Amino acid sequence: MSSSYLVTGGAGFIGSHLVEALLAAGARVRVLDNFITGHRRNLREGAELIEGDVAALDTCRRAVDGIDFVLHQAAIPSVPRSVADPLTSHRANVDGTLNLLVAARDAGVTRLIFAGSSSVYGNSATLPKREDMVPNPLSPYALQKLVGERYGQMFHALYGFETVSIRYFNVFGPRQDPGSPYSGVISRFATALLANEPPTIYGDGEQTRDFTYVANVVDGVLKACTAPNAAGQAINVAVGGRISLNALLEGMNRSVGTRLSAVYKDTRTGDVRDSQADITKAREILGYTPTVDLAEGLDRTIAWYRTQS
Repeated sequence: MSSSYLVTGGAGFIGSHLVEALLAAGARVRVLDNFITGHRRNLREGAELIEGDVAALDTCRRAVDGIDFVLHQAAIPSVPRSVADPLTSHRANVDGTLNLLVAARDAGVTRLIFAGSSSVYGNSATLPKREDMVPNPLSPYALQKLVGERYGQMFHALYGFETVSIRYFNVFGPRQDPGSPYSGVISRFATALLANEPPTIYGDGEQTRDFTYVANVVDGVLKACTAPNAAGQAINVAVGGRISLNALLEGMNRSVGTRLSAVYKDTRTGDVRDSQADITKAREILGYTPTVDLAEGLDRTIAWYRTQS
């Protein structure tokens, strides 16, 4: 693999896994990160670093210079945070995406892969979620992800600049930061159980999610770089199943060897009730098949968190 890749947010959870996979494949990798949500400990040796913000157009132009593929992961990826502070998340998630699209188009980048989100589907009763469903974002974050996706599709239609949006579904795995109230539920459950503390569930715990181990997302994103018919598309990448938070906690208790009950708190504004992906389009366009199921992903993740504690 001799192509060059820019991973925005490459010091973050998903971004660092993408960087790791690209370096292992022999690619040239550049990271753009401002370390607002990313961590220096996640930087992978061998990747060039530009420390800066996607909300600065000049920084984006410097970052895309000489790059073949842009994997745009930089964001403030939190529904509650966007509800509490929509301006800051808009700057990162919308202004930053538009800057990067302009810079990448002008630099002659081959293709940009955008980190989309299942949150764009909202609370439609229809399951599983298909890409042709009418979006119904319930939070500023979900709306911002939809705007970024639509900007990408518009750049493809107007300028012929190839973009693909990969809609993520509740990604989890090693290096996901549990230290924030906005962190993914699996990272928070794992650290609580390993500390023998009761985890928190917002709502009644019967809400369901299509939890997707990070290696599956990495595979889908990298396939999207070169899939011939992917440009201009929004594509779900997930496992295609769903589990309630209560059932998830029960399974994680068994894995860790604990018997802790959850502390239940009020449902958070903007949270979706049920989420499950139809991955037919990913199979057909990307040749994608999930390689790590929920059980194996949980085992790998818990093992990693044990090393951290």
